[in-house]
Amino acid sequence: MAKTDSTGSTWRYRWAHRQNVRRVSTFRGAETAWRRRDDELRRLRALAADFQGSAAAGAGLPLELAADEVVLWALPAVQLVEVRHTTVLPAPDLHVDPRTGPLRPRRPDGVRVTDAGMAVITSRRLVLLGGRGRRDWAYGRMTGLAHDPTAPVTLIQVLDRRRTSGLLLPTDAASDFRFKLTLAFADAIEQRSAVLAQLDELIAEHAQLKPFRPAAATPGQARLSSFVPGGRRTIAVAAAIALLVPAALIESDPSDPTGGAEVAVAATPAPTPSVAPAVIRPADPALALKTPPPKQKKSPRPTPSATTDSRCGAPENPLGYGFCGGTRIRKPAAEVCDWFDCVPQFWAGRGYLVQCRDGSVSLAGGRPHACAEHRGVRRTITK
Repeated sequence: MAKTDSTGSTWRYRWAHRQNVRRVSTFRGAETAWRRRDDELRRLRALAADFQGSAAAGAGLPLELAADEVVLWALPAVQLVEVRHTTVLPAPDLHVDPRTGPLRPRRPDGVRVTDAGMAVITSRRLVLLGGRGRRDWAYGRMTGLAHDPTAPVTLIQVLDRRRTSGLLLPTDAASDFRFKLTLAFADAIEQRSAVLAQLDELIAEHAQLKPFRPAAATPGQARLSSFVPGGRRTIAVAAAIALLVPAALIESDPSDPTGGAEVAVAATPAPTPSVAPAVIRPADPALALKTPPPKQKKSPRPTPSATTDSRCGAPENPLGYGFCGGTRIRKPAAEVCDWFDCVPQFWAGRGYLVQCRDGSVSLAGGRPHACAEHRGVRRTITK
């Protein structure tokens, strides 16, 4: 037996079922993507904490190690590349960017392959053991380092070599190679802790983006617009047509059924003083001079408030705060709580202005557990 509401209809239940299926599907997709990135960040954090090598790892390699040098990682099947033209690379840094797009197995323009072999990352240098010889890039002499964002190519500049060179890597190993090279360079300048701190910050920021399970839709939340095929869009189109048809009728001036041209009465000679002026009337009333009726002026249509659009849905306020993106607000105006629903202990926050998922406003944006008691952070308030 079909379920019905108090009015005896079943469409509300069908609407609630469709809404719940859509909400659950959207939530599961977002949660899967969030968990995939969370797992990757935590894997990199564990790798950065435990990444170390040993002299025994270089056994069997045609490579002489210094007294304090150890092999950290070796990657076979790489190619040595050189840049044909002069270029200037950015200085090496410790930036960790695990969110990279898919790399295409191609060689960029202006780069040629000159050798192939095995890449070895040690605690002091990057080495290519190729078929034509050995190529070294010492960390202490690096002046430039760049990773191509679309191709598995890493280019390096050093002080003792004029031509820029680098490695063309296997696509599936390029991400790990770049991260481990960053760790090795960080160890060489004694900045491993900076990489760990950066990963901890990325994990904390990502934790605040964890999607919340949506609330279940109920039949009582269905609107009549959901019963119409096409929903609100159909209603909006019908309303627009209803407004345009009277306007078109007014413009077409249907009060003149003949549609003929206006005809003026011919002028007659001036009468003599002894004869009273005669009024000449046209024989056909249709030929009389007609004055067109005044056209009805259309009342201007109300326009949506520009201030509401400029705030992207934020409450009306004279502070210029909205949800459209811009500069984060770390020192809000003293009267912010007069226009927004502030959380308790609002001024104890030490961050930037954010809106929680329950609609309240907090000053703890960017901090761990921001909006923890208000279902988490929804979005940032900007100016």
